[in-house]
Amino acid sequence: MKVHHLNCGSMRKVEPTYDGPAPAHAVAHCLLAETARDGLVLVETGLGLGDVRDPAGSLAADWTEMAGPVLDPAETAVRQVERLGHDPADVRHILLTHLDVDHSGGLPDFPGARVHVLAEELAAALAEAPSRRYRPAHWAHGPRWATYESGVGEEWFGFGGVRRPDGLPPEFLLVPLGGHTAGHAAVAVRDGDRWLLHAGDAYFYHGELRAGEPEPHPLLDLVQTGSQVDAELRLRNRDRLRALVRDHAGEVEVFSAHDPWEFERYGPAPGSAGG
Repeated sequence: MKVHHLNCGSMRKVEPTYDGPAPAHAVAHCLLAETARDGLVLVETGLGLGDVRDPAGSLAADWTEMAGPVLDPAETAVRQVERLGHDPADVRHILLTHLDVDHSGGLPDFPGARVHVLAEELAAALAEAPSRRYRPAHWAHGPRWATYESGVGEEWFGFGGVRRPDGLPPEFLLVPLGGHTAGHAAVAVRDGDRWLLHAGDAYFYHGELRAGEPEPHPLLDLVQTGSQVDAELRLRNRDRLRALVRDHAGEVEVFSAHDPWEFERYGPAPGSAGG
């Protein structure tokens, strides 16, 4: 299996903290996995063509003002899939950490895909939309939802309720990781001899997982705390991720959805398409 790291939506440029690296645009970090039997599997979708063409109709105005998306069609997942030489119709499965606007915007670009998400997240999105975080335009095409209850499943590196998405091999897992939203999850993908753990918005900045005291990013932490639905649960899960990095760094690589300096480990500089 080959895994590509894609930035599917550059957003406002942010400064690192203290003596960190150069400022960079926040990203929408997505994965595209090429499987032998199950076609293409997309983890997250970032912003889609509909968001680029009609941001006023597809995106919430206050979210757009806050996030400052670049809205480059070349960064959309569908265009990057094409540039990699694939037919977008071959994207058979999409795994989402949650349904926030910058994670689900590309769903309409893959109308035939089966979309895997925790049941609590889909229920919250349908109940609360339209809102700043949940936009009905992203599922108006009627996705083929596959939902999973968060309390049922296996254990994985100390995380409970872990599920293998229906129709996919054991190299793909949904890991409940609540707090940011009602049904937030991480997505684990087996890449050779290691696991990649896409932690979504369970944390926003790599400093939060460092040894010793966590170091949140001053600006990103405002976004993080302003959008969380359960602060205690989110912080507990963040600390579980810190422990995972501390104890199993050789087996699992953890990254979040928007940290551009994490993305630089795997792809080109944020603001450029591809990966």
